[in-house]
Amino acid sequence: MNKQSILYCVAALAVSVLISWLAFPYAALDPDVISAVQTPQDAETMGSVDVGNGFGMVPVAELMSYYIENPPRAESAQGTVVAPKIRFGGC
Repeated sequence: MNKQSILYCVAALAVSVLISWLAFPYAALDPDVISAVQTPQDAETMGSVDVGNGFGMVPVAELMSYYIENPPRAESAQGTVVAPKIRFGGC
């Protein structure tokens, strides 16, 4: 390699690191938000969420009770757990 190629690679890397260093404070979450996310909450205090597809607003406590009563697994006739079908969700 010649000197210009190495200089270009080093300069491009330096500019990328500098832009990342300058832009990080704008992309980072506030410490208050991080501590709130890491603190567990009761389902009753979370209120309702919009689940979409015509279901509208549903309380989180109701979603949790439905999940407990209907776990996301399918059983075959012999009582063994069947592996879920994996669907590709790409473009």
